[in-house]
Amino acid sequence: MTDVIASEWLKLRSVRSTGYLLLALLLTLLAGSAVAYLMTADWDTSPPQQRARFGSADPSVMVVPFGQFLFGVLGALAVTSEYGSGMIRTALVSVPRRRTLLLAKTAVVGGGAVVLGLVVASAAALSGELITGDRPAPIAAFDSSAALWSAVLANAAALALLALLGLGLGFVLRSTAGTLVALCGLLFVLPVLVLMLPQPWDERLYALTPGVLAPQLTGAMADPSLTPWGAGLVMVAYAAVSLGAGAAVLLRRDA
Repeated sequence: MTDVIASEWLKLRSVRSTGYLLLALLLTLLAGSAVAYLMTADWDTSPPQQRARFGSADPSVMVVPFGQFLFGVLGALAVTSEYGSGMIRTALVSVPRRRTLLLAKTAVVGGGAVVLGLVVASAAALSGELITGDRPAPIAAFDSSAALWSAVLANAAALALLALLGLGLGFVLRSTAGTLVALCGLLFVLPVLVLMLPQPWDERLYALTPGVLAPQLTGAMADPSLTPWGAGLVMVAYAAVSLGAGAAVLLRRDA
């Protein structure tokens, strides 16, 4: 098992697409920080009555949604690139036990996504704190270090979740294009559609979409439909269903 994990880690870090995704994450962080800087500069020149209508200058508001998609792409490419090139047959010959291959990919993608997610979420939150300095709410995103690190952990969990979701969908669909379309639909189209439903189903189903689980996990979302424990269980359910479906397809279908 250790050798299989080492092999999967080598494949993940050596392919060119991983470097491109890391570059895209860096550009997203820079863009989010630039938006936070412009908001803070606007805050400084605004009268008090306008300041009260400002949102928080938190780069995470921009970084996390786009980061979720990029993490989903990272998880998807860990398997769909092999199906696209035909290398999945070589991988299955080298590791004939398909459960072992799935567990190794899950460990590498999940572990790497947790570490990278913590780095990205921390960088976004800390850059926002550095930009806003000692300015008060609402321009400041956090009123304490506990709130900051709680948001960092929740955002990192949301990012890692999408990597596992992308991995599971990759095993099910076996197509990079198909998996990316599914991720876009889940992250950006589904929330819009459920908000068109009549009340109270619009709010109840919207609360289950991946993009709003992180703020509910910390209790920071206004009028959340889920408790922090409930949001955590939904995250676990997303990962379990996706990976379970991927395992079923991998074990039952030919490569």
